[in-house]
Amino acid sequence: MQASRSKTVIPIVAAPVTEKTISLYQKTPKVYPRSVSGYFKNWRWLMIWLTQIVFYGLPWLQYGERQAFLLDINAQRFYLFGMVIFPQDLFYLALLLIVCALGLFLFTAVAGRLWCGFSCPQSVYTEIFLWMERRIEGDRMVRQKLDAQPWGVRKAGIKLGKHSVWMGFAILTGLSFVGYFTPIRELSPALLQFQLSGWEWFWFGFYSIATYGNAGFLREQVCKHMCPYARFQSAMFDDHTLIVAYDSARGEPRGGRSKGQDYQAQGLGSCIDCNICVQVCPVGIDIRQGLQYECISCGLCIDACDEVMDKMQYPRGLIRFSAGGNTGEHGLLSHMLRPRVLIYSALFALIFGWMAYSMLHKPAFKVDIMRDRNIMYRETDKGVENLYQLHLLNATEKPQHYRIRASGMADISIESEQSLTVGATEEALLPLSLAVPHTDKTGSQRISIEVTAEPDGETVTTDTTFYLPK
Repeated sequence: MQASRSKTVIPIVAAPVTEKTISLYQKTPKVYPRSVSGYFKNWRWLMIWLTQIVFYGLPWLQYGERQAFLLDINAQRFYLFGMVIFPQDLFYLALLLIVCALGLFLFTAVAGRLWCGFSCPQSVYTEIFLWMERRIEGDRMVRQKLDAQPWGVRKAGIKLGKHSVWMGFAILTGLSFVGYFTPIRELSPALLQFQLSGWEWFWFGFYSIATYGNAGFLREQVCKHMCPYARFQSAMFDDHTLIVAYDSARGEPRGGRSKGQDYQAQGLGSCIDCNICVQVCPVGIDIRQGLQYECISCGLCIDACDEVMDKMQYPRGLIRFSAGGNTGEHGLLSHMLRPRVLIYSALFALIFGWMAYSMLHKPAFKVDIMRDRNIMYRETDKGVENLYQLHLLNATEKPQHYRIRASGMADISIESEQSLTVGATEEALLPLSLAVPHTDKTGSQRISIEVTAEPDGETVTTDTTFYLPK
C-alpha cells in the first residue's frame, strides 16, 4: 500500500496595485519633430528632391517606342535605356549588389550614417509625410495640443484631411513602384478601370500600405527596431569616422542664462539647455548623451544648435560633425587616407569599373553550342558527321540575320542551314550538322563555330568538340 500524501493548495491571488507598482512595459512616446532650417536641412531636401524625381520620373521616360527603364519579369527582359538584360546576365545584379554594399561601407567609414539621414527611403518618406503634417496641422506645439484635445468635428476634419493626403501620396508611390515592372503608360488607365492583374494589385496595395504605415505611423521605430543597419554600423566606425557629436568640454555644465550674460563667470558652459536639439531630432534622441545607435546623422540638431548659438552670439559648432566624436579635429588628409577607406575605395572603383566596362561592351548577341547527346558521331559516304544544337540570343531591339561558319579542321563543312534570322530580343535554336571527309585522325578534335551578324559584322566565336572514330 502506498502511503497517503497530504496535498497542500497554495492560493493564487492578484497582487494589490499600489503607488509603488512599476510597470515593466512603457508605451513609446510619440515624437513630434520641430521644424528647423539650415545647412543640413537644405542638403536633406536637395537629396529628397533628387531621389524622388528619379523614382517618380524614371518610369515615364521613353526610349524609342518603349519605356526606357522597365523590369519586364513576365518576358524575362530588363530594359535599361538602350540595353537589354537577359536572365543569362544576372551576374550584373550580383556585381551591382556588391558595389552597393561597398559604397555603403565606404560612406559609413568616412562619414557615418549619411545614407540613413539623407537618402534612405524610410527617412525620405518620413520627412515628406512630416512636411504634409506640418502644412495641415501646424508645427510641433500645435500638433501636440491637437492630439491632446478630445475628438470633435474640427479635429476629425483636420485628421481626415491629413490622412487623405497621405494616402493619395502613398497610392502614387505604389503606382510608380509597379510601373517599373509593367509599362506605366498602360498601368495608369488599367488602374482607373480596375483591370490590373493579381500580382499587380498585390504589389500596388502592399507598397502603398507600406509607405502609408511606415512613413505615417512607424517613422523612427523602423530606424530603431527594424533596420539592421543601425545594429552593425559600429563595426564600420573608428576614431576617424565623422559622426554628429556634442562638444561636452565646451558645453558643460549646462544652464539657462540671459543673452549677453557672462556665463563663464558663473561656471556655465555654452549649452543653454534649451532642448531644441532634442525637439528637432526625427528619432527623438538627445545627442548630448553621446553617440547612440538611433542617430541617423541627419545633422538637424547641428542646424538647431547653430541657430541658438547665433542668437546668443556664441561661436557655432557646439554640436558638429566630428571625427570619432573627439573634441580635437583630425586633418582631412589623415581622415581620408586610412587603410579601410583606401581598401573600400579601391574595391569599389575596381568592381564598378569592371561592371560598367562589361555592360558597355556587352555583345549584341550570344551563342551557345550544344552537342547531340544521343549520337556521338555517325559515318556516311562523305565522311564523319557530328550533330549539334546552336542556341542564338539576339540582344538587340531589331531583327538580325546571322551567318555561321565552322573552322579548326581541314575540309570541315556545314551540311545543314548556314544562316538564320532572329527577331528583336528573341532567341532561336538551329540544328547544326558538321562533317569532315575520312581522315587518319582519331578521337576528339577541337573546332570553332563562328557566328557573324549581318550587316553589322560583329562576330562571336565559340569552341566545341568534334568526335572521330577511334
